[in-house]
Amino acid sequence: MEIEKLINRINELYHKSQDVGLTPEELEEQKNLRQAYVANIRANLKSQLDSIDIKEKDGSITNLGEKHDAALNEQRGNDMYLETLGKNAKNAKYTIGLLDEKTRNDVLLQIADTLIKESDYIIAQNKIDYDKGVSENMKAGLLDRLLLTKERIEGISEGIRQVAALEDPLNKVLDTKVMANGMHITKVSVPLGVIGIIYESRPNVTADAFSLTFKSGNVCILKGGSDAINSNLAITKVIRDVLKANNIDENAIQLIEKTDRETATEFMKMNEYVDVLIPRGSAGLIKAVVNNSTIPVIETGSGNCHIYVDKDADIDMAVNIIFNAKTQRIGVCNACESLVVHKDVREALLPKLAAKLKEKDVEIRGDKDTKEVIECVDATEEDFGKEYLDYIISVKTVDSVEEAIAHINKYNTGHSDCIITENDETAEKFLKGVDAACVYRNVSTRFTDGFEFGLGAEIGISTQKLHARGPMGLNELTSYKYKITGNGQVRG
Repeated sequence: MEIEKLINRINELYHKSQDVGLTPEELEEQKNLRQAYVANIRANLKSQLDSIDIKEKDGSITNLGEKHDAALNEQRGNDMYLETLGKNAKNAKYTIGLLDEKTRNDVLLQIADTLIKESDYIIAQNKIDYDKGVSENMKAGLLDRLLLTKERIEGISEGIRQVAALEDPLNKVLDTKVMANGMHITKVSVPLGVIGIIYESRPNVTADAFSLTFKSGNVCILKGGSDAINSNLAITKVIRDVLKANNIDENAIQLIEKTDRETATEFMKMNEYVDVLIPRGSAGLIKAVVNNSTIPVIETGSGNCHIYVDKDADIDMAVNIIFNAKTQRIGVCNACESLVVHKDVREALLPKLAAKLKEKDVEIRGDKDTKEVIECVDATEEDFGKEYLDYIISVKTVDSVEEAIAHINKYNTGHSDCIITENDETAEKFLKGVDAACVYRNVSTRFTDGFEFGLGAEIGISTQKLHARGPMGLNELTSYKYKITGNGQVRG
């Protein structure tokens, strides 16, 4: 068909679709015509590109058409690579989901032991990543997330053992009923299937993610950041070797080895193979996944965590909690980034707190009322909503708990927020009013963690409200199905 006639026919079908709709045959015709139109454009473009030669930086001459073909072939290769991973995972999920509890637990315990045995190998690979991060001036908080030591590997292994010891989340009877016609309906827990996880420079996530997905009968495809690629490859190799030794499909865990953003974006569109996608990392990463994914996403938000010091607070307790929440580990999502202070306690609290935070060289960025009491940097509007992952904290003074709640709900990320007070009524107002996955009274926000909540390792901390919220353990990685049995019932 001539291009002009093709375009006219496409337009006719478009207008008809807007007016009265198209028949199935016309829908198929519309699809074919659009494909023909795109093919025509590509052919014309290719013809034009073939006629152009360009001079490269090194002085060599390259045909633009050939360069275009090479880029297309690279993209096709990338698509095939991801499709292979997807097919592997989809095949594996049917066998992994049927493994009995004892087998899953035994394998997890073997993996925990083997990670410790192979800690020298893992640490050597991690050092490559860490040294690269240092040479590229990576922030201290991100370097802390990246670093693996023998102690941290032991902690990862202990988390896996805790997961193995947890109650089996599968095949739980969630509900059961007998209908009037004699049908028995039972609602039981089942795996989600293939879980994709995109994360940044935190190699511990590789082991944590596998232990939780495997224990819950799921399969995982992992996309870590380039900052931790060698560490992630080492941990994945150890896990896959143990699976293979136990005659279990090693594709229960697959790591995407390509670290470019284009691969990550293509991964977000693999809804044919991946059942749910979980991003873990910066606000930018999470936003990119939410905006680009065609796979259902469980959003794990960044952590702009607040502590509000009420007028009825124990000042010494407040100083101790804030110091812990801010400085114990700065590169984690449950660290305190923002402080809210009732004006009636600012003079009693702020000088003591500033002296304590000075021990760790924490920079305070305060509002006008804060600066009247202590020396600090001017806080901007941006500071109140920022996850620093650094030795920095913002301070806002307020006149009431109601103002504190409004400020926190405006700037928080729905992660973890705390009130320090001895007043029960004020505490309850705060706990009810603040919109976050975890709300605390007189406790450091650093406790928002699957390990601390008794869940073992966590897959992430969900800041959304559908399906899962807060630290996501085993139960949050299951769905359910209905089993219906009868004796010949038919619907009339």
